[in-house]
Amino acid sequence: MRERSIRPTEWEKYLLGSVLFLSVLIGGGTASGLYTEMLIEIAAIVSAAIVLSRPLGQRVPRSVLWLLALVLAVFCFQIVPLLPAALLSGLRPEVLLASPWLAGETRLRFVSVGVGRTIECFLYFSAAAAFFLSVVRLRPDQVYGLLPFFFMGVICNGLAAAIQYSLSDTVAIKGLLPFTVNAGLFANQNHFSALLFVSIPFAVYYGLFRGNLLSGSLGLITLLLLLLATGSRAGILIGLAITIVSVVFLSARSRLGGYGILAVFIGLSLYTMGAWTKIDAEVVDPTFGRAEFARTTIAGIEENWTTGVGFGSFQKVYQIYEKGEMIFKPYVNHAHNDYLELTLEGGAPVVLLIVVYLTLLFASSVGIRRYPLQKAAFLSVSFLLVHSLVDYPLRTAALAMIFAYMNGIIFHKGFAERLNPKRRADRGPS
Repeated sequence: MRERSIRPTEWEKYLLGSVLFLSVLIGGGTASGLYTEMLIEIAAIVSAAIVLSRPLGQRVPRSVLWLLALVLAVFCFQIVPLLPAALLSGLRPEVLLASPWLAGETRLRFVSVGVGRTIECFLYFSAAAAFFLSVVRLRPDQVYGLLPFFFMGVICNGLAAAIQYSLSDTVAIKGLLPFTVNAGLFANQNHFSALLFVSIPFAVYYGLFRGNLLSGSLGLITLLLLLLATGSRAGILIGLAITIVSVVFLSARSRLGGYGILAVFIGLSLYTMGAWTKIDAEVVDPTFGRAEFARTTIAGIEENWTTGVGFGSFQKVYQIYEKGEMIFKPYVNHAHNDYLELTLEGGAPVVLLIVVYLTLLFASSVGIRRYPLQKAAFLSVSFLLVHSLVDYPLRTAALAMIFAYMNGIIFHKGFAERLNPKRRADRGPS
């Protein structure tokens, strides 16, 4: 008698895909304490707990686990009162000393000046990390299967943006979500632009490697037109750069001929002229802008570089170092440079963790040259990290979960084993 083949389950893909779609749909807010962000965190952590409890057969790279453990240690260091008051007073200004935990000469203090906000940031990071670990544990075909959920979220945002821009360029939607929707389903047009340009490598991948050249090209054109309509200067330039790099980087192993590449570059030239016109029309304030944010943040880093001031405490600390003539009714809630902001909040330990992550990321790029999906994810992550130099996209739940998904693709070992049966046999049963 023939043995009946056991069909692998697919519910893990639909479960995580629903979380990804939900994140892109309602996770566009930037304020703290949003119920939509809480819903995403709960959904991600619960779904990850269910998926990770299953023997899926894929292992998480040990180096990545060590990195996540070190991040956890930094959070614990900030929210557990460990440092004596006398020691901490020598590491930061007196005005930033947190309240003592114990009375007496050996009073212990928190490293974070805002423990509640640091715990909130810890839950935010835990949700993204849990989702990342779940993606890494999936089978390669299930990782591919999450792409449609991502595309559906992008399409919904694109449709919302098209309706907005067809009515007016200043349409703001209130009451639909707990934040004012200004671009697509995002509160911030720069973050909506980030969603669009991280989708570009996957649109190129879909057109070149999945046999959908026409639909992939139409999707790419739509993304570029939406970026122009949005008007984000950084988004326009990064969108242009990521399109060029994606076509060149990914088409090396595709069937697209030289005439196709030539046509793409002609289209990009026309797009560049439109982008330059849009950027030239914008008025940039040279005084109260990102350069001033950076100078003030660096002043805070110089006095708190050893331990940092606590994740989520930027807004509270920035005001201490802000010049009097730079205080206006609009206040600064972020440094618009995630690396400077993280350095102020986490100090030297966070700088070390960033260096370790970037080292692991670019080391992984050496081994993914034969795998187009991983190459597309690497491009999206790289340009999202570039965008973080002038903004704070990863502090939006939608982009944080997309970032986790893309890293899950990059660090997934199943793609190499899928094309190299010998490596799978050497690894042995899981």
